[in-house]
Amino acid sequence: MSPVADFANQHGSTSRTQMFFIAELASEAGRHDDVLAQLKRIIHQYGASLTLDERNLLAVAYKNKTNVFRNSWRIVDTLEKIQSSRAPHMKRQIRLIQGQREKIEGELADVCKDAVILLDKKLIPGSKPGEARVFYLKMKGDYYRYLAEFVTQKERNEYSEKSLVAYKGAYMHALSVLDASHPTRLGVALNFAVFFHDLQNSPERACHLAKSALDDAVATFKRDATGSPVIESTTKDALTILNLLRDDLLVWSREIETQ
Repeated sequence: MSPVADFANQHGSTSRTQMFFIAELASEAGRHDDVLAQLKRIIHQYGASLTLDERNLLAVAYKNKTNVFRNSWRIVDTLEKIQSSRAPHMKRQIRLIQGQREKIEGELADVCKDAVILLDKKLIPGSKPGEARVFYLKMKGDYYRYLAEFVTQKERNEYSEKSLVAYKGAYMHALSVLDASHPTRLGVALNFAVFFHDLQNSPERACHLAKSALDDAVATFKRDATGSPVIESTTKDALTILNLLRDDLLVWSREIETQ
């Protein structure tokens, strides 16, 4: 048992507020497994309708866990390719690298599947139509996309299709319930566009989606008497995502031009 979970048990932390406090403490300490354990306790005892803070903390914990594995996988995968091309005769070293890559793949797959199971069984069914459902469907698309990045071609097709269905559901629902400049709607557009570019090798579709999201969002910004955007907290979040969309759009447009 982890020290944070042990602390929670010893001190009878059974209320929702106490569980969330422990989850926040674990997040500050970088103990993402403990964050997820506490939030799963909340879901088990109080239902799948999480507060905004609980939901965000859950997403951050899963994101931080997968980021570590995805970064490790990229490094080892690159080293394997370099070793295979420069010294193909060093078969033992290549096998050792392959073993490490496969170990990372297994650990990454476990985290992604854990997220998808929680989303499918609890969070999506427990969410009402609106921003939360968009958020969870986007998460589902994300974790199927991560799975598709490193599996065999057959599994890649399967996970890619599941990712597409989730993103499409998130995006269509976002169009009907969220303003064009809402950060969650823009986040779906960004990740859906990345999906088209990275998994479906379609910079054209990625550009179309990114440009549409950019144009729609900019047109809906509140403006003052001088015509300048009124910067609110949500607007700042939206601008951050819009900048990412713009940067990706520029890169993908150049790819199309050089084809």
